[in-house]
Amino acid sequence: MTLHPKGFDLSLGRIRALLEKLGNPQDRLPPVIHIAGTNGKGSATAFSRALLEAAGYTVHVHTSPHLVNWNERYRLGAPGGGKLVSDDVLADAIQRVEAANAGQQITVFEILTAVAFVLFAEHPADAVIMEVGLGGRLDATNVIAEPAVSLIMPISVDHQAYLGDTVELIAAEKAGIIKKDCPVVIGFQPFDAARDVLVSTAERLGCPVSIYGQDFIAYEEHGRMVFQNGEGLIDLPLPRLPGRHQMGNAAAAIEAIEAAGFTISEKAIEKALTVVDWPARMQHLTHGALVDLAPEASEIWLDGGHNPGAGVVIAEVLGDLEERRSRPLFMITGMINTKDPVGYFEAFAGMARHVFTVPIPSHDAGIPNDELAAAAERAGLSAEPVHSVANALKLLRDTWPADEIPPRILIGGSLYLAGEVLRDNGTPPR
Repeated sequence: MTLHPKGFDLSLGRIRALLEKLGNPQDRLPPVIHIAGTNGKGSATAFSRALLEAAGYTVHVHTSPHLVNWNERYRLGAPGGGKLVSDDVLADAIQRVEAANAGQQITVFEILTAVAFVLFAEHPADAVIMEVGLGGRLDATNVIAEPAVSLIMPISVDHQAYLGDTVELIAAEKAGIIKKDCPVVIGFQPFDAARDVLVSTAERLGCPVSIYGQDFIAYEEHGRMVFQNGEGLIDLPLPRLPGRHQMGNAAAAIEAIEAAGFTISEKAIEKALTVVDWPARMQHLTHGALVDLAPEASEIWLDGGHNPGAGVVIAEVLGDLEERRSRPLFMITGMINTKDPVGYFEAFAGMARHVFTVPIPSHDAGIPNDELAAAAERAGLSAEPVHSVANALKLLRDTWPADEIPPRILIGGSLYLAGEVLRDNGTPPR
């Protein structure tokens, strides 16, 4: 058996043994905001970080996967805003974790998660935001005994091979991050069955629980975001991240940060909503090497969403953009074979004029572009396979009629593809 047997091998035994050898750094962390969910956990992480930093707190952040550079997984808290871990500090932590593991069977994600605990225990900060990798119950991050809050974002069907094939089973896995007597915040849930599993778990474990739509909510009014909970009502600017769904994500983060015991003023919340940043989630690409290949004045969006639930949300965002300015929509899509491509593409039926499907060179589980094109056609879309994102953009540029409004282009279907695009475009996350 190799050192890293599989990408996914869900278990807590190996990481607990490794952390024991490292002196259990996970027990020496600042208060932890632990975030799970099928969709929206990355956005909730971004909002939580923005809220804490706007209020003057220092915060460590763990996210996965990285888009371009491994350093993106670890943001170390610092006055004035956290910074991605430096190469030398990261290399030293990885080396020490590998040495402690001493060749025992383990996965790459477990090694990387142990690195997060080592880094966050050794560098002072006021808070840690820990994003779950996959699922919850058996995810390597789930060795935190007493989170300041467990935040669970929207749950839908994804990773069925590992988590189960119904929303109830998947919700039960995500609910594994709920710990006895620790606060729980449940974000918007598209499926009542999932919400019921989460609520019953929280109640069984005696947790203070706050539920979207019952204990807190957010909605748009007069071009502003209204947030309301038991403390009252706050009038706020719309979040900087595009899409109506981001109001729900922002609301869940606000509620979670308060449930974790942090004090955030209304002024800090306002600032956070206007500065929040989250690469590859409806990211507007306005410049770069790839952007230069598209038809002049094209509107280009990048989103790593890759399941049917994400497809619905992205299509809604694009629909809102269409209301403001009509443009023909083209998609450039690559996906890996653990996803449901037809379910993803169905969200765009009747919206997209054409889909270019591309391979994902950086991942050996990418769906071949001809198979992906066939999946798009089964969802009712016009599609063709091409060799690369650059190839698709050049094809559009070379055939675009001079008298037609420039297109709106959505590049997406995979965070791995999004990472390649940011790298090739020369605009990696900072």
